[in-house]
Amino acid sequence: MSKIDIRHPHSLPKAKARKAIEEVAKKLAERFQMDWDWTGDVLNFSRSGVDGHIELGTKDLHVHAKLGFLTAMFKEPIENEIKRVLQERF
Repeated sequence: MSKIDIRHPHSLPKAKARKAIEEVAKKLAERFQMDWDWTGDVLNFSRSGVDGHIELGTKDLHVHAKLGFLTAMFKEPIENEIKRVLQERF
């Protein structure tokens, strides 16, 4: 099983950071047909072969995802898209 583990700093107020994370989730949903929802300050996302979350901290974000066997072939484009959108929003 392949994993994605990204830490990204931010200096946004919580409400703005939360909105930006939601925008990231919407991009992932569009591009990779992922479902997502909030549990407290953690945005969970999933689809067949992918299970992960984005945890909102006071100074950073932590993106963690487990990729199934077939989805692991797409690790690089998924990881690159997450990083690209994080750079845009934060």
